[in-house]
Parts: sequence; structure tokens; C-alpha cells
Amino acid sequence: MAAIRTLRKMCQLSRHQACELHTTSSRQEAVIISGKKLARQIREEARADVEKWVSAGHRRPHLSVVLVGENPASHSYVLNKTRAAADVGISSETILKHSAISEEELLDLIYKLNTDHRVDGLLVQLPLPDHIDERAICNAVSPTKDVDGFHVVNVGRMCLDQSTMLPATPWGVWEMITRTGIPTMGKNVVVAGRSKNVGMPIAMLLHTDGRHERPGGDATVTISHRYTPKEQLRQHTKIADIIVAAAGIPNLITADMIKEGAAVIDVGINRVQDPVTGKSRLVGDVDFEGKAGGESVIVFLQRVTAQRPGVL
Repeated sequence: MAAIRTLRKMCQLSRHQACELHTTSSRQEAVIISGKKLARQIREEARADVEKWVSAGHRRPHLSVVLVGENPASHSYVLNKTRAAADVGISSETILKHSAISEEELLDLIYKLNTDHRVDGLLVQLPLPDHIDERAICNAVSPTKDVDGFHVVNVGRMCLDQSTMLPATPWGVWEMITRTGIPTMGKNVVVAGRSKNVGMPIAMLLHTDGRHERPGGDATVTISHRYTPKEQLRQHTKIADIIVAAAGIPNLITADMIKEGAAVIDVGINRVQDPVTGKSRLVGDVDFEGKAGGESVIVFLQRVTAQRPGVL
């Protein structure tokens, strides 16, 4: 368990695009805080944990990643994950399988990795081909090796405020908030997006009791989704102290929806076509350009190796 916790610590911010901490001299401009500095700090901590573990005579932690199919984005994501593992001293392997693999064959492979004592952490890269039940696959991974935190046992433990493996993007948001000192106790929070792997876990982490086994943020959290009218969403965000945009919708959060002094955390990632160049580019859920003249704290955690965007 200690080995996999070290491995998970490495993953907390490795999935996020990172920029330098930047604060403007003018009170009329937003303060931009993003993940590069914190990601580097967390990796240094994870590297030290790994070396301490190995120096104590333990085997070096090992991560196994199962990658099904030829999705270019998934291949890029997995490469980034294994590079991050190597950077902190964790050994890893990527097991490639054809997209035609049957669900039964994939389950057999997962069983073998679950029972292999040399494997400390295991993840199956999502999305999977349509003929495979993703929930069945996530639940087949041993809860003690579940690096993604997607197994129903780990989800349940998270909802019960117990220590467990947490999905990396929500954990990254939590680390960003706590390490930068953004206050949460008694604050109003809006989470735009209710996906089971991003929006829901973020809401759970922020609203639960800070005195429990897995401390929460003690915030009052509102979750919006695809059936939340834009004007109703605006009413909630206008009084929010913290907004987490995790919907996978470009420019969902605009300047007129944010009160001064609010913290806006953008974990959305969307590929849009540039009307001038015709080329595709990645944008978040927050209209950053439109908010640049305000006083909000804008925190960007745009995911470059995420499973897939959160959806409303």
C-alpha cells in the first residue's frame, strides 16, 4: 500500500498542463496560478519517497498500464504517464492490446496483473472500444492496485470520507487549492460538470467534513450539469467563491458570471478549430481572454493526459 500511495502521489498533477505562477502588479488584472511549480514540487516529493522506500530495502514500485487500440490521444497520454513514473524512479510497462480484444480476454489479463506480486499499481487507459463494458473493467482492477481510483470500492470509500485512491484530476484540483491556500471552509463552490471521474469526485472532496479520515473542504457545493439552464448557472456562479469548470464545453464560464475575488479553476479541455488558421487548438471551459481584466484568481489545470474531458 505504501508503494502504491507513492505512485499515486506522483500522478496527482502529472496529468495537467503547467505554467509558471504569475501575479500581476495591477489590481485590475487577474492573478493566474497554474500547475507547473506545484507539479515540480510534488514530483520531487514523490521521488524522495521512492528513494526512501528503496533505500529501506523494498522493491522499486512498478506500474502496469494496459492500452487497448490505436487511439493517438490515448497513446500520448500513456507515454506521458510512463515518463512521469520514470522521472520519480518508478518502473513501468505498457501492455498494448488490439482494439478487437474481447472483454473476456481483457478481464483475464487484468486478473493476471492483479495477482502478480511485482505489480504495485495498475491502470487500464480509457476510453475502451464500444464492445467492452468500461465499468466492468474498472471494477475488475484490484482496489489496492487501482491507480485511477475508479473501482467502486475506492469510489465508495471516497464518498464515505475514508482514505483511498483518488482520481488524479480531482486530486490535482484538491492539491492546487490546499497548497495555494485558497480557503474552502464555509465557502460557496460551483462545480460545472458531474462526470463520475472528474466533477463528482471534485464536489465530494470539497464539501465533505474536514475532521474525517480523508479530510474534506467543508464547503457548500453546487453541481451543475447538462440540464442546468445557463441563466441558472450564472446565478450560482455569481455568488461562488470558487468555480471549478469541468464540463468539456468551451467558454462555458464567462467574465460576467464571476464575482470579483473568486477563484476559478479550469480543468476543461476542448479541441476547437481556429477560425483564422483553420487549425485545431486546445482551450478550456473558461473564457480566459474575456476575464483577463477582472480581479478573480484564475487557476488553470488543463489536462494534456486526461482520460477524456468531463461531460455535463
